[in-house]
Formats: sequence, C-alpha cells, structure tokens
Amino acid sequence: MKRRDFSLGTAAALAATGLALPAHAQKKPEEGADYLALDKRVPVEAPAGKVEVIEFFWYACPHCNAFEPKLEAWIKKIPPDITVKRVPVAFRDDFVPQQRLFYTLEAMGKLDEVHRKVFNAIHVDKLALNKEDLITAWVEKQGVDKAKFAELYNSFSVSTKARRATQLQDAFKVQGVPALGIAGRWYTDGTLAGNMDRALQVTDYLVAEARKSR
Repeated sequence: MKRRDFSLGTAAALAATGLALPAHAQKKPEEGADYLALDKRVPVEAPAGKVEVIEFFWYACPHCNAFEPKLEAWIKKIPPDITVKRVPVAFRDDFVPQQRLFYTLEAMGKLDEVHRKVFNAIHVDKLALNKEDLITAWVEKQGVDKAKFAELYNSFSVSTKARRATQLQDAFKVQGVPALGIAGRWYTDGTLAGNMDRALQVTDYLVAEARKSR
C-alpha cells in the first residue's frame, strides 16, 4: 500500500503492488526505475562482512500479509552473508500500537512463534489489533504472559525501538509497504519493481552490488 493512501485513511488494497509485468522482470534492474539510490547512506546494524536487508511492513497491510510467505521462502534460501531485519512502519500515530506489538514480542523471544499469527488474526480472523487493550487480550490467548507483555509494551526500550523504526522508515524515504531497504544504500518496493516477486529479484541484484564494495 502506498503512503499517500495511508495518509488518506484508506484501508483498501491497491492492485498496483501486485501487478505482474513479465517483460519488466526480464531486464537488468535500473536505478530510478526498479530501485532508488539513497541520497544519504543509512547506518546499518549488520556485522562487518554482512549485507543488511530491511523489510518495511505494517501488520494491517494486506500486501504485507500476502508478501510474508514469499519473504519467508526467500529468507530460507539466502546465503549466510545476508542479514534480514523486519521494521514495522508508522505512517500515522495509530500505527504505533502494532509497532510496539512487534518489538514487545521480539523482546520476549516470542516473535518467531507469534509474528505470522498476527497477520492471520488481522487478515483471516478480521480482528482489530490496533489498540493496546485489544492487542494485550489477544496475545494472552496466544499463551503470552499478559503481565510481562504489558510491562514491556510500555517500556522505554520498546518505545525507543518504535521511534527508531520510524526514523529508519523516513531515512529510507519509504513510500509504501511492503518495501525493502538494501545495505543502507538502496530502496525498492512493489510499485518501483512492478511486483514484490520482482522486488526480491532486484534485492538479489543489489546485494550482489553491495558485495562488490565490501
């Protein structure tokens, strides 16, 4: 979904990020067409010798939900010199509860177990996990310690991580989600690349480019 549509409060899915463009997918990725080079490099957290790939997402975004299994399949096949980091965006203040949900689950070591369940709860079960009380009640049903979750959800560390996520989103000039940031240098998404399958191919190309300058 494009950022302008979030700002208008539109929850409808945009077909643009899912369009298949076979001819487009066959050519070599081009800067300005398939991806953007950042004017200012963004510091990465990946260890030396590693290439950092960031997925920007929002739990309530239907395109992010559709992209998740594709991303998981891609992650299973990447070489060990690639690190993948998920970053929940906040285009508006009402996105923040789900940012906090993500980082609280991460702090509790529950992210791998519950991350996909959040998508299913929102997009399959049609639950509105957009406020603290709704989120806390739901995670308790997933076997997560409610008191510990509430403590961490409102902690300084989780608040700091949520703010950092928004800063990263702005540094990469994220225009919509899902989107990908590569090596702190490049940005691509389904609109630029034509679709998210192609965006992953562009990411592979940019990872190779990043390796050349290590």
